[in-house]
Amino acid sequence: AAPPNPFRAGELALAELRRKYNATLKLMCRLAVGEALHSPGGLLPHRDIIGRLPGQLLRTAAGARLLLRRPSLDEYVLLMPRGPTIAYPKDVSAMLMMMDVHPGDVVLESGSGSGALSLFLSRAVGPEGRVISYEARDDHHNLAKKNYRHWCASWKIGHRKEWPDNVDFILKDISTAAEDMKSITLDAVVLDMLNPQSALPVVHPSLKEGGVCAVYLANITQVIDLLDRIRTCKLPFLCEKIIEVTHRNWLVLPATETRYSVPYVARPSYWQDAHSAFLTKLRKFRPLLS
Repeated sequence: AAPPNPFRAGELALAELRRKYNATLKLMCRLAVGEALHSPGGLLPHRDIIGRLPGQLLRTAAGARLLLRRPSLDEYVLLMPRGPTIAYPKDVSAMLMMMDVHPGDVVLESGSGSGALSLFLSRAVGPEGRVISYEARDDHHNLAKKNYRHWCASWKIGHRKEWPDNVDFILKDISTAAEDMKSITLDAVVLDMLNPQSALPVVHPSLKEGGVCAVYLANITQVIDLLDRIRTCKLPFLCEKIIEVTHRNWLVLPATETRYSVPYVARPSYWQDAHSAFLTKLRKFRPLLS
């Protein structure tokens, strides 16, 4: 294993502040000499972080303890600047399994959004793979590129190696990209857009037979519209499953009341992850010859 790297100026750091009821407040910052991390527990100068190894507890000027470490990818996408709502990590992991993405795959994404899904796809396909990310809105396109670049730059500083430069961000409505698709063979497709049915006729000729198109939609009525368009247009897709991913958070706390005969009490958290999206798995098939 490579020796651990100390924090360096220019990379991202994540500070954890423990709060009541086992809750944790997470704060992310880009380290710079002369700057300070502002938290409810007080200030912590960046110079006190730079040069230290991740995983250490440091005290703020007010005496609060902060655990400093590098953010994971799922933490970064939850804390990075957003325009549109992101595809949440719990849903992204399910979509990656739906599509069975491998290193070296070519995956098309329609709806770059804030760049969250683009980053997870980038890691999944690896240096030999490619992600083609279409976005119709200029502001979303620019934000996705910016968030991707910021993560890549921080990764290179903190890990002494580069994140794969394998995402092509394209500012274009996917429904007008039929000519672009003619020279591409896709291993998988993921659609995170309001009207995915407009993209299916464009992308399906390039998707390999047996390949999966995963669709991320907020409302079940949108799923119904999608399936109805597939039926009426006789598109070569079978709907294999429609799911929503839920997590149930639990609290395990030291027992403080004498009536308990056990040292810890466990119960579901007051705060739970609510509905985020419906995930639809479409499989491309070869129609029977008539």
